[in-house]
Amino acid sequence: MIDLRAARHDPDVFRAALRRKGGADEFDQLLAADARWREATSRQEQVRAEQKRLGRPDGPAEIEQARRLKAELQALDAELAEAERERRHWWDRVPNPPDPDVPDGETEDDAVELRRVGEIREFSFEPRDHLDLAEPRGWIRRASNVSGERFVYRLGEFALLELALYRFALDRIVAKGFVPVLPPVLVREGPMYGTGFLPTDDVNLYYVERDALYLTGTAEVGLAAMHMDETLDELPVRYAGLSTNFRREAGAAGKDTRGMFRVHQFDKVEMFSFVRPEDSRGEHEFLLSVEEQLVQELGIPYRVVNIAAGDLGASAVKKYDIEAWFPGQRRYREITSTSNTTDYQARRLEVKLRGGGFVHTLNGTAVTARALIAVIENFQQQDGTVAIPSVLKEFGAPDL
Repeated sequence: MIDLRAARHDPDVFRAALRRKGGADEFDQLLAADARWREATSRQEQVRAEQKRLGRPDGPAEIEQARRLKAELQALDAELAEAERERRHWWDRVPNPPDPDVPDGETEDDAVELRRVGEIREFSFEPRDHLDLAEPRGWIRRASNVSGERFVYRLGEFALLELALYRFALDRIVAKGFVPVLPPVLVREGPMYGTGFLPTDDVNLYYVERDALYLTGTAEVGLAAMHMDETLDELPVRYAGLSTNFRREAGAAGKDTRGMFRVHQFDKVEMFSFVRPEDSRGEHEFLLSVEEQLVQELGIPYRVVNIAAGDLGASAVKKYDIEAWFPGQRRYREITSTSNTTDYQARRLEVKLRGGGFVHTLNGTAVTARALIAVIENFQQQDGTVAIPSVLKEFGAPDL
């Protein structure tokens, strides 16, 4: 959540920034609700002060005054509770204002390209996409009859290659000081709210009603919640989480339905950092550099883009995407992202900084199976085999 005290002090700056992210109306609703809450709080304090001055009533006039004050206080308690509910409703829905460096716009097409790295391979034959490469070899099998659409099996050598990819990523980022974690993928409402996925993104979450638990769409949730209600001192704290993730993709109906580019269940290695506020900008660039190093080691051509303000999630002030070149699609597609959420998540999760204030949190994708399909498309051979990068061979990747 945003720093409401700072927003009261400089509402015009907040409003202008939030307008770029589509959150100006919610911000105005929050300020109005907050004004009502502060007014009710002030009147409540005044009535309680009158009660205190009155003390023990003596005589009919004071008894009547005490009754009046009690009734007024009861009414104010109810009014204040309603004002707090309304204020909390809007506070939960105001997104984190975007960084001034973030471009304007609302869609992925409005992202600004920062750089391109690697040479796009010139094929002597017509390159195929990952599904055309996989189907003759039985690497990918649809699971629609078992789980529904957008679920898949990965089999044989392809499954071993995917596991090698995750082991490769973990090896590289653990060497940089990240602590490896296998986090829970079922969490309570608190961590989902704390990381900003509730209440605004509930349409994309799987919920187990019997146990009141959510399936996480990213290890970010479990990693962020590791330190909820704690005060941190020794920073930075960095984690590398490997987890299976679940997303309903409700807003992507009919999009990327071919193969396993956009599925409901997938695995991912995720980086997560807790840092001091003054270090979060530098940490964001560091996470991006780690992501780039991984893609460069895999030998995949890619570009880095700065995501537009209106395309950011509620928590993020800035996000970089790495888009790999997919020969089968003849375009760049997102394979990793890294976001700076400043103190937005920390305020919700109550992760405080010793000495006062809140820590800043950041997240970054190391690898998902999208990197895997970028590998097989970029290193495909005319006979349908794949020249596996040597870095993956080190971690048990078989020949394809």
